[in-house]
Amino acid sequence: MLTSLLRSGLVTPRNAFRTMATEAPKPQSLSEAISLIRSQPSRYVVASVVGRKYLLAPRDLLTVPRLNDLKVGDTISLTDIHEIGSRDYTVRGEPLIPQNTIDVKATVVEHTKGSMESIFKKKRRKGYEKTIQHKQTYTRLRIGEFGVVEGDKVVPL
Repeated sequence: MLTSLLRSGLVTPRNAFRTMATEAPKPQSLSEAISLIRSQPSRYVVASVVGRKYLLAPRDLLTVPRLNDLKVGDTISLTDIHEIGSRDYTVRGEPLIPQNTIDVKATVVEHTKGSMESIFKKKRRKGYEKTIQHKQTYTRLRIGEFGVVEGDKVVPL
């Protein structure tokens, strides 16, 4: 399935308009595409965390709604990877890249609360006014290095 996606043009050089004189190589397999991405200086992934998509790079600090079942220091693996890329190349899944291909880890840094939010409720002409205040809870995640799963081991990307 993924090889047909690669052949259909989902892995393309993004700066083709800048390199009109020389064509960038077009990979024929996922491993070739990953080696092209590996040759670039910086990489990113688009991953779903708690139902929302985030553009992530290594060492990013991500704030998401509270994850109650995790403790500070726990490491989670992000499994819903939609896209991986670099400056010149991108590999997109349809809609996800297979889970046994890319390994992205995140470490829980802290559980925190946001700023105080006030909600004011009023009913006209009734004299009813009510103020509700609360702080939203969040979990902060530190994104680790990306890796490529080769067999039973993970090789840094």
